[in-house]
Amino acid sequence: MTLRGPDLGTHLARSVEVLSAMIDQDLSDAMQRAVTAVTGALASGKPLLTCGNGGSASDAMHVAGELVGRFLKERKAYNVIALPANAAVLTAWGNDYGYETVFSRQVEAHGVAGGALLAISTSGNSPSILLAAERAREVGMTVIGMTGKTGGALAPLCDILLNVPSTSTPLIQQGHICLYHFLCEAVEARLGNG
Repeated sequence: MTLRGPDLGTHLARSVEVLSAMIDQDLSDAMQRAVTAVTGALASGKPLLTCGNGGSASDAMHVAGELVGRFLKERKAYNVIALPANAAVLTAWGNDYGYETVFSRQVEAHGVAGGALLAISTSGNSPSILLAAERAREVGMTVIGMTGKTGGALAPLCDILLNVPSTSTPLIQQGHICLYHFLCEAVEARLGNG
C-alpha cells in the first residue's frame, strides 16, 4: 500500500519558483546595504544581535554560529549574539514580565549605537520581534529585517528589508537560509580576520 502525501518533485519545484522569484525581485542592493551595516558594526567593535521565534530562532542561532565560529574562512570570532539562545533570560524574563519583551530586554542589555539587529520573522508580525526592532531603533542600531512577501508590521521598522516573495512559511525559511548564508559569506570576505 502506497501512502499518499506530498510529492518531492513538486516540493522542490515550488522551492525553485521562490528562489527564481527572489532573483527577479533583485535583493542585491538591500543585501549590499545589510553587508555594509553588519561589517561596519563588527569592524568598529559593535555587536550584531540576531532574533527570531520558532524556526526563525534556529535561523538566528545559525547566523551567530557561522559568524562567531566560521563560515568558509579561518579567522577570529565576530561579535554576534543570538538572543534566542539564552534560555535563562528567556524563561526568567518571559515568566516574570511576558514573552513579548524577551528580545527587546536583551537589546537593551547588549545593543549600542552603531550596532545592528537582524530580526527574522516570516510573517513580519511577531510582537517580540517588533518590540526588539523598536528598541534597537531607539538605541541607534541598524535594523535588518528578514521576512516574507509583505514584510508585515516589521517593514516600516527596518532600515533594510530582505523579504522573500512568498506567503508559505517553509518556503520563506528556505529563502532566508539562502540570504543569510550569502550575508555570512560576504561579511567574511569583507572583514577577513579584521
